[in-house]
Amino acid sequence: MSSSSPTSDLRSPTSSSESDPDVLIKVDNVSKKFCRDFKKSLWYGLKDTAADILHPTHKSEDAKLRPSEFWANQNISFEVKRGECLGLIGHNGAGKTTLLKMLNGLIKPDTGSIEMRGRIGALIALGAGFNPILTGRENIYINGSVLGLTRKEIDAKIDDIINFAEIEDAIDAPVRTYSSGMQVRLGFSIASSLDPDILILDEVLAVGDAGFVVKCLNRVRELAQNCAIIFVSHQMQYVSNFCTRVIVMDQGMPLLDTCNPGEGINCYYGQMKFMGSKSGTGNAKLESFEILQNDTDLGSDPVINQGQDIQALVGFSVDGFQRQFIVRVFIDDEAQTPIIAYPLIDHTGDIVSFDSGRYKVKVPLGEIDLNAGVYSFMVAIIDDDSQTIELRESGIAPFSVVADRMMWSKVVRQVKVDFEKEEI
Repeated sequence: MSSSSPTSDLRSPTSSSESDPDVLIKVDNVSKKFCRDFKKSLWYGLKDTAADILHPTHKSEDAKLRPSEFWANQNISFEVKRGECLGLIGHNGAGKTTLLKMLNGLIKPDTGSIEMRGRIGALIALGAGFNPILTGRENIYINGSVLGLTRKEIDAKIDDIINFAEIEDAIDAPVRTYSSGMQVRLGFSIASSLDPDILILDEVLAVGDAGFVVKCLNRVRELAQNCAIIFVSHQMQYVSNFCTRVIVMDQGMPLLDTCNPGEGINCYYGQMKFMGSKSGTGNAKLESFEILQNDTDLGSDPVINQGQDIQALVGFSVDGFQRQFIVRVFIDDEAQTPIIAYPLIDHTGDIVSFDSGRYKVKVPLGEIDLNAGVYSFMVAIIDDDSQTIELRESGIAPFSVVADRMMWSKVVRQVKVDFEKEEI
């Protein structure tokens, strides 16, 4: 999991780091192109290698796209100082991982320059940097050696690395026998335990249990005081908690560079397009859905503060003659996975059943204790007897949550409802 680069120094005499020694990462007008055609890519690679050998000092700032090529990154510039955490965010394919690979020295930029100072610890791909046939213990020594540590220095740290990774029983087994979660734990433990000056993390918290995620977050918080961190994640609660600066990537280019993480997160969510879905028998129809605060409609795409008390006003109709129906309201996350359910109950504690007709139901959602992110609603109308789903509609009324703390639990709430039956 761990992939590392040896120590390198800032060499540019005009670099801002000359006046500010705390600048550990400097990226200046960096671009990278790839070729979609395999045969052409081999030919282009051969030509480029020959050019590097024959003209090692040639400038590549005027590089242009050749047939079948495209820019994976283009015109990216930034600096990161000691004590700063830069969040790189953007949707899949935005160019984040390509940029991280260039920062870690795995691939070479086609234009511009990258300057790094100090020891680099990086986790940019599951299993990268591990020899699968060697044991976890042997891989620790290999990674430490690449970082320039002596065997004696690794000996002093190895127990802490193994303990943090929580894989004591498997440390002498080949890495190829590890699960993805075990590889993540070992990779993060190595990269963060060897006193890096620069730490590069790419979605390292996406795999693993909640307990280990908490340990990782605490370790990142400790390291952030003395090293420069580049943090890539689709989990905006982590970005809002740790990043001092955010760059939003889109189609390989920086869309927004801001020292206000909230502004960057809002830009990221602004790129999202909710694709709702609807299914069922057709005997039920969602006619309206409003988000309210104190009986006031918050309008479309509202921004809600964590802990804010809101309600939903749901208008629907059902047509099933003498049958009865139950209604459930859900809050979905950005992947449209239900995270909070609101089964509707009356003052006696029983599930509310609805006859055929048209209704408007006010659902008290309570305090929205959700992490920073974008959410939407789902409504399900179900035949109370046969449990047939008459309507299941998702992607309703998207809203954003602004938060200054992280919640860990998912909640199932039961709410008492007042409802009116409208005449058809």
